[in-house]
Amino acid sequence: MNDRLNGADTGAHDEPEPTDEPEAQGTDAAEAEETGAGSANPAGTSGSTGGGRFGIRRSRTRAEERIAELDTSPLKLSAELDAMRARAEAAETELAETKVAWQRTAADFQNYRRRTEQEREQFAAFASEGLLRKALAIADDFDRAIAHAPSDPAAAAWVEGVTAIDRKVRLLLESEGVTVIEALGHPFDPRRHEAIIHEPTTEFPDGTVVKELQKGYELNGRVLRPALVAVADNASPMTISDDATAASQSED
Repeated sequence: MNDRLNGADTGAHDEPEPTDEPEAQGTDAAEAEETGAGSANPAGTSGSTGGGRFGIRRSRTRAEERIAELDTSPLKLSAELDAMRARAEAAETELAETKVAWQRTAADFQNYRRRTEQEREQFAAFASEGLLRKALAIADDFDRAIAHAPSDPAAAAWVEGVTAIDRKVRLLLESEGVTVIEALGHPFDPRRHEAIIHEPTTEFPDGTVVKELQKGYELNGRVLRPALVAVADNASPMTISDDATAASQSED
């Protein structure tokens, strides 16, 4: 009895188990068909790439589309290189012109600033010209007073006081840049002298200042007032007398 039971158990264990091989083979065949169907689509289809494992199409990215659109032919690249060189040369030319214009502007500004400074200095130098002209009239009065000073010893103190005041006036004028124009004994200069009298004489060369009727003054090298002078005229006195003799003889 026990042997039969053992034999039955053993037979039960020796019975072959069912397998899933046909199903696995069917799955592999289906996957192969799907793969074949996916590879049948052309890889260069616009806007999509080749199918995946399950035949799903993937759209190309913007970068991929732009790369596909690039023209990398040698002629195209050479033309672009020439264009870039032309732009670089134009930029260098513009830069050089801008530099020249800037240098010219800087030079003009320097000249303007120098000219402005000179004009300001000149304005400051001649701003008190009107007042100095009035002071010259006072200096002329002192000159006349000293020229006609009395010789009486009792007036010596008065003369000394007037002379001291005149000296102070001269120092004030000199401190403001006013200087006396040298005239007596110098050749006549129409820019600095004003001829009032032409004096016939042979003692001095023709055109020489022989008398100074009123002093002239300059302000920092500029004529503030010309000197009033008498100029020598070398007309021969003998010639004048001969002319007078000839005129008297003709009357006779």
